[in-house]
Amino acid sequence: MTSTESEFTSIEICAGAGGQAIGLHHAGFRHLALVEIDGHAAATLRRNIDTHEAWRWEKENCDLLHADVKEFVPDRDVVKGREKLRRDGLDLLAGGVPCPPFSHAGKQLGKDDERDLFPRMLELVRLLNPRAVMIENVRGIMDPKFSDYRDFIRASLESGEYRAEDGTAAYDPGLGYTVCEWGVLEASNFGVPQLRPRAILVALRNDVLKDLKYEWPTATHEEPVSVAEALQPTMHARYKRYFDGAHGQRAKAAYKAWLEAAQRRDAELKGKGGGIAPTLVGGSKKHGGADLGPSRAKAAWKQLGVSGLGVANDIATCEAKGSEERDLLGPDGPMLTVQQAAIIQGFPEQWIFEGGKTAQYRQVGNAFPPPVAAAVGKSIMEVLKAARERDARRG
Repeated sequence: MTSTESEFTSIEICAGAGGQAIGLHHAGFRHLALVEIDGHAAATLRRNIDTHEAWRWEKENCDLLHADVKEFVPDRDVVKGREKLRRDGLDLLAGGVPCPPFSHAGKQLGKDDERDLFPRMLELVRLLNPRAVMIENVRGIMDPKFSDYRDFIRASLESGEYRAEDGTAAYDPGLGYTVCEWGVLEASNFGVPQLRPRAILVALRNDVLKDLKYEWPTATHEEPVSVAEALQPTMHARYKRYFDGAHGQRAKAAYKAWLEAAQRRDAELKGKGGGIAPTLVGGSKKHGGADLGPSRAKAAWKQLGVSGLGVANDIATCEAKGSEERDLLGPDGPMLTVQQAAIIQGFPEQWIFEGGKTAQYRQVGNAFPPPVAAAVGKSIMEVLKAARERDARRG
């Protein structure tokens, strides 16, 4: 690489509806490929890349692959940016590998879960030799029970010993990386109005890192953004449609009740995390319609004035179907729309989700909050820029 002006490129696996891609894009990365197995999520990525001017580079240079990452072959499947990838190499390989193998909500089977894609991620690191690697997962992977598996992953990247499945000591020469950080970031520290801790691994190739130092992201918000603050504009817009109609008095009272509940909860928790939302969950395709999580999460939502029993129709659909009794005027408060769940997850308001309501909600609930991805992306970008400038001076 001789030019310091060329784009910093990334390839992302398990891209979902684009939460991580949005954040990395905001940090300055340009995507050469986004790989996603779910058809609705892949359609969401396509819709937004084709629609938004800010994503024009991706529209021309990014291969959006609706595919199983186990069948992703970079030399074959990266078509639009193939020459750029061969000439300049890849700056960042990123992915939010599936969480269920390590989630507290599941059986925590780890490496024994068929959905574990850490081995595939490591294989792609070997194939692509990116300058940096970023892997996101649930906090559960940091539990003591997975310490041997974490040792295996670390050794695979930077060399070292780990305990093999049969209990004996094993050694891996590694792929030439340094794991700069493998820690937990809390989304609410980055302006996301939600309790959402995420475990993130950042590794840099040794010839890139050299004499440089990687700095883990620090909080961008001293006080968390509350649900009341985040949702007030959209909640008011939803209720306002009914202020002058047959439901006028009820709609005004219901909106006031929601706002007071959300603000009261925020005041009660001032200095203790604020009135933020519990962790959104996307659920699985094996189960029925979407809701806001297990009973404990629903109870937390109720304290914020929101019913967690389902997901509401958007404004237009609510009017067309006459579903305001369920969506807005129920005894437990309003249900969230997909758009409002996306706000809680940190998505930009203009991001459009494809599929039916349940499919859309699952995409939102399974996402990596864009502001957190952006913070990590910027921390990686700082090192890559410094390395590029250093190598240009020496070259």
